Amino acid sequence: MHSVCNNSSINALKSSSDNNRNRKSDSPNRRKANSNFSPRSSIMGPPKATAFSEPKVITGDHGYVLEDVPHLTDYIPDLPTYPNPLQDNPAYAVVKQYFVDMDDTVAQQIVVHVNSPRGTHFRRAGPRQKVYFKPDEVHACIVTCGGLCPGLNTVIREIVGSLHDMYGVTRIEGIEGGYRGFYSRNTIPLTPKVANGIHKRGGTIIGTSRGGYDNKKIVNSIEDRGINQVYIIGGDGTQKGASAIYEEVRRRGLKVAVVGIPKTIDNDIPVIDKSFGFDTAVEEAQRAINAAHVEAESNENCIGLVKLMGRNSGFIAMYATLASRDVDCCLIPESPFYLEGPGGLFEYIEKRIKENGHMVIVVAEGAGQDLVAESLRTNSNKDASGNKVLDDVGWWLSQKIKGHFKKQTEMEINLKYIDPTYMIRAVPSNASDNVYSTLLAQSAVHGAMAGYTGFTVGPVHGRECYIPFSRITEKQNKVVITDRMWARMLSSTNQPSFLSTKDIIESIMEEAPPTQLLDDQVTENGSVNVKRIVC
Repeated sequence: MHSVCNNSSINALKSSSDNNRNRKSDSPNRRKANSNFSPRSSIMGPPKATAFSEPKVITGDHGYVLEDVPHLTDYIPDLPTYPNPLQDNPAYAVVKQYFVDMDDTVAQQIVVHVNSPRGTHFRRAGPRQKVYFKPDEVHACIVTCGGLCPGLNTVIREIVGSLHDMYGVTRIEGIEGGYRGFYSRNTIPLTPKVANGIHKRGGTIIGTSRGGYDNKKIVNSIEDRGINQVYIIGGDGTQKGASAIYEEVRRRGLKVAVVGIPKTIDNDIPVIDKSFGFDTAVEEAQRAINAAHVEAESNENCIGLVKLMGRNSGFIAMYATLASRDVDCCLIPESPFYLEGPGGLFEYIEKRIKENGHMVIVVAEGAGQDLVAESLRTNSNKDASGNKVLDDVGWWLSQKIKGHFKKQTEMEINLKYIDPTYMIRAVPSNASDNVYSTLLAQSAVHGAMAGYTGFTVGPVHGRECYIPFSRITEKQNKVVITDRMWARMLSSTNQPSFLSTKDIIESIMEEAPPTQLLDDQVTENGSVNVKRIVC
C-alpha cells in the first residue's frame, strides 16, 4: 500500500535531526589540528577539574576525524618505554610487519560518495614497538559482569595466554563475582594451566553478577592491591562503569590501564561489527526454531512459538529467522505490532494456518512490551543493573493467541511454546566466536601494554580498533526497520510489517543521513521531499 506523505511533517522531523547533528559537531571538544596533521599528534595536559576528561578528537584535511583513545602519558608525563618483548618471540619472526604503525587508523564508514569527507576514524589495534610496562611489573586482573554469554571463558583464556605467552606476564588474577568482587570477594589466580581448556565450557570460571558497582571502593581495591591493568568484560552498563573507573584512576594519577571488552549476546553494542557470542546464539536459536517447526508440521493447525533473547534489539531473532527459513513471523522490539483488526497478528495467523496448516512464530523478549504491560498492568521494576524487568512476552502471546482462537473463531489450534533463553546463554562458543574472542583479547592486551587506557576494543569493518568508552555507551545498536536486512527478513516470512506511515518516516529521519536519500527525495534547499513510501 502506498501513502502520500506530508512534506511539512517530514521537514520538521529533518530539522530536528539536523539540529541534533549540529549540536554534536559544534562541541568544543572537537578540535582542529594544523595543516601538517598527523595521527601521532596527541592532546596532552593535565585533566580538567570536571567529572569527565575531554574526548581526544583530532581533525585533519579533507574532513578527516580521529576519535582517539586516552593514553597514560596524557596525565603521567615522561613515562619510560621499553622494547616490545614480541620482537624476540620466534613465533612472530616470520611476520613481515607485525607491529602496527602509529599512524594506522580505521574508517567508521566505508561506503562513501566521490565528494564525501573522509569521516570518523578509530585507532587501529595491535602491538606497538614500544610498551609502557615491564612484564615483571604488570599486575593484571580480569572481571566479568552482567549476564552470561558464549565466549566469556574464551576471552579470559586468551587474555591470560596473551599476557603470559606474548609478554611474559605472570601476575594475573580473576576478580570473583563481578564488580562487587573487587571489595567483597577473593581473587582467583589465573595461569595458562588454569585457563587451559576453559573455552570448551559455558559460563565464566571467575563468576559474574549484576549490580554491586561502587566506584570508590573498586578503585581503592585496585590501588591497594597494586593492580595496573584492568580488563573489564561486560555490556553497555558494565562499560559505563569501566569508563567511570578510568576517570577515577586518572583523577588519582594512577598508572593503571583500564580496558573494556564489550559483551552482549543481543549484539546491541554500537560502532563495532558485532559482539562475541552472537554467532553462537544465532546457531543455537536455530535448534529451538527447528524443534518448533517439527512440532508445528507434525500436528494439525499447530503453532510453534519461540521466544529468543533481545531486550532492546532484535538481531538474534532476525538473523535466526533468516538462517532457518522456517519462520512465518518474526516480532522484535524495534518494530511495533498489534494483535486485532485488519492487518493485525491474529488475522495473519489465521491466514497462514489456513494456507499451510501450521505456523512458526519467533518473538524477541523485548517485543510488544507496551502491549504486555497494558494487558497485565505490571509495574516498571528494575533489576540490580538498572534494567527494566521485562514481562514474559512469549507466555503472554501464547495465552492471547489461544484465547483469540477459542473465543473468536471456530478453528481449533494447537500451540507449542519454547523458551530456550538460558540454554542459549550457557553454551560454549562455537568456532567462529572462539576465533573472534581470541582477536578481541589479544588486541586488548596489546593496547594496555602500549599504554592506551579508557577504551573498548572491537572490530570496525573487520579491523580491530581502540574505541573511546563514550562511543560505546552513547546509544544502543538496533535493527533498522527501513534497512535492506529487515526487508530481506520480511520477504522471507511474508509477514506484514505492522508499520504505520509515521513509523517509517521517523525511522528514515533517524537512521538515514542526507547523502543516502534518493535524488527525488531532496529539494534544492536540502529539505526532504519524500513523495511516496511503502507502508
